[in-house]
Amino acid sequence: MKRLSLAALGGTFDHLHRGHKRLLQTAFRVGDSVLVGITSDDFVAKSGKTGIQPLQHRMDVMRSFLASKGLLGRASFHVLEDQYGPVVTDPSFDILVVSEGTAKGGYAANVVRAERGMPPMRIKVVKFVLAEDGAPISSTRIRNREIDENGKLLIHGR
Repeated sequence: MKRLSLAALGGTFDHLHRGHKRLLQTAFRVGDSVLVGITSDDFVAKSGKTGIQPLQHRMDVMRSFLASKGLLGRASFHVLEDQYGPVVTDPSFDILVVSEGTAKGGYAANVVRAERGMPPMRIKVVKFVLAEDGAPISSTRIRNREIDENGKLLIHGR
């Protein structure tokens, strides 16, 4: 019997947007079960990010989105206190889903795993989702009120 695959992805998931949703849907497509890592409020603060929605809100929005897609039953959650989370301590992860912007960190996680005698994960890189202006959708742009969560421009003439 084939062992079920375990995928992981992580992020801040502030203002859950189309790019996040593509990342999540990819993870559930390539993994039988998926660990969703969401950065803690402390880790966000240590990273120097400001204006980020509180962890509980980000978790609630994430759970609601996954439930709306019928994926919640295949998900587990981990609050991230560092860059890698459990993927560098638990050898059972098979696949790490990353965006173009975080791919470097994914490959670095495999280096840490190798140093610890763990098997490498397959790294699945998901392309950025672009806004109407052709630039990537990002939580920063949403917080700055340049675009909405779907990439629609809110500020014209830039």
